[in-house]
Amino acid sequence: MQYVTVLSTKTTEGTVAHELHAEDRQAIGEILSLHGHLFDGGHLDRLGEIFTPDVVYDMSAVGVGTFEGIEAIRSAALQLGPGNPVAHHVTNIVISGEGDGQVTALSKGLMLRADGTLASVTHLDTLRRHDGGWRISRRVISPQRTPLGGAHLAGAGDR
Repeated sequence: MQYVTVLSTKTTEGTVAHELHAEDRQAIGEILSLHGHLFDGGHLDRLGEIFTPDVVYDMSAVGVGTFEGIEAIRSAALQLGPGNPVAHHVTNIVISGEGDGQVTALSKGLMLRADGTLASVTHLDTLRRHDGGWRISRRVISPQRTPLGGAHLAGAGDR
């Protein structure tokens, strides 16, 4: 069995490494990918396969709001209707552990809109074990609108 070290935590005796099985990394990547397939296919009755029942889905940075629970997410998607992206794509997944059966996944998302435009976002997900597998318990979506995360703007006045 292959392991991947994902986190070091401080203890009173020093630093202890927590390990995550390679199979867990793959399962987490599959959950993040399945999100796009379920939403794009309109399979909103299957959201329990990717979310915990108490999930918090924060899209406030893109002006949509924050939703708590699977039913609230399902209702919001239906209410958004044709405003939903036509296609969701996830890439650049980086997984780190937090202990207590939780991990954090940072990923990039590309969304194709019905008008043909493309949007880029960052997903910050917390996942935990639930119902025999990994599920997203918190997702924060942040738009990517500025090159270099705005770093080039911070020192512009100094040059």
